[in-house]
Amino acid sequence: MNVSLELCSYPELDDRIVIVRAGDEVDAVFVRTERFNVLVDTLGTPELCRTALDMLGERAATRPLLVVNSHMDWDHFWGNAAVAGQAPIIAHAAALERLRDPSSRQVLRDKASQCLRFQNVELIAPDITFSGSMILNGGDLTLELIHTPGHTPDHIAVWIPELRVCLAVDAVEFPIPEVWSRNPDDLRLISSSLERIRDLDARFVIPAHGRTFSPSAVDDNLAYFEELANRVGKLSESELADPALGKTSGLRLQDLVPIPDDMPASTVGFYEKCHETNLGATVQAWAERRSLVHCMSP
Repeated sequence: MNVSLELCSYPELDDRIVIVRAGDEVDAVFVRTERFNVLVDTLGTPELCRTALDMLGERAATRPLLVVNSHMDWDHFWGNAAVAGQAPIIAHAAALERLRDPSSRQVLRDKASQCLRFQNVELIAPDITFSGSMILNGGDLTLELIHTPGHTPDHIAVWIPELRVCLAVDAVEFPIPEVWSRNPDDLRLISSSLERIRDLDARFVIPAHGRTFSPSAVDDNLAYFEELANRVGKLSESELADPALGKTSGLRLQDLVPIPDDMPASTVGFYEKCHETNLGATVQAWAERRSLVHCMSP
């Protein structure tokens, strides 16, 4: 599978920000400041990352480069080997925990066995980690790295206050983001992260998937989770136990969010799986709530 790369932008987006688009796979983002350049995510392979830096040309070569790994999902950091030893790689401290988990190497083995382009991938850990938030002062631009868990435990978004731009990566997504697990705690975390991004009052909210830049995507994601909770809350215990609940009319993905007619079937299938996880977490949250109410009843 060949992935085409292009450099692109959005209407009225400051030209110091460049979207590095790897086909339909993922968008990374390049930011140029007075003091240094920042690459938010290194794409899915070192070859893609090297090609992207070559395409950026003088924009990437005239200042020191800093790299931010938004989170340890393969399409966002498997290109790290292209910059290892040449640029410091920054990530949240929870990224190291994910990287040490045996499942990280298992994902690589599985994908390498399925596709030749992953066979040269080496898992490269970040050089610098932080907890909470971290600020990169570029002189003309400030990049605030904000911990936004829920999609993954290590997820960070990037806020550029001077431009009112939020690089939301996978915390916001069109048509929906996916919660990390069916644990209600993760559901609460992703909702809190979405609310935090909404409260930034950004002019541009740029996720890594979905090719959107409108802040309304945040409201749409929050509305999706709220409506999903409302519909689940009206179901009986026997209905909630139905293993085919996600295929029930009113609880299917297309019942909660509009699906574009031109969205490929494979992409629709991917988001249906995301929805299944979100639904499972929502069901668990309601079960937890009902159990608590039952325990408190006289």
